[in-house]
Amino acid sequence: MIVDKIENRERYFLIGEGIERALRYLAVTDFSKMESGRYSIEGDSIFAIIDEYNLRDSLLAKLEAHRKYVDVQFMAQGSEKIGYAPLHGHIPEQEYSIEQDIAFYDGNESPVALAEGMFMILFPGDLHKPALGDPTKQVKKVVVKIEMTLLSQTRSI
Repeated sequence: MIVDKIENRERYFLIGEGIERALRYLAVTDFSKMESGRYSIEGDSIFAIIDEYNLRDSLLAKLEAHRKYVDVQFMAQGSEKIGYAPLHGHIPEQEYSIEQDIAFYDGNESPVALAEGMFMILFPGDLHKPALGDPTKQVKKVVVKIEMTLLSQTRSI
């Protein structure tokens, strides 16, 4: 897991070209003018999901993890907490769904604050519980999904 401000994005370009493309997209796009929905960046290899929602109580949510895609979660408006835990030692509560690229887990997590203009990169093995906070507060978040195969396309130094 990586957490930082979007203005520091260049620090993470060497992770892979998929991460670079996602962070560049997040930095130059005006999400205030975009509706909720799915937006293609590079077909099914890299795409963005924009969502506006009310936050929820931690007790009403489950930890989740993905295998096919890396998540780059970006706070376009508002702030939330995201629960985080490493996968090791957690037992799946709901087995992995290939179609939805998700599995759910029960267990404890540590809250990480994600303020407006910040992003969090979540790799397979990074359990996360997004959208936590005061249920009367609404946020706008963008999740860029990057197919794992693009991480092998690293940039040379």
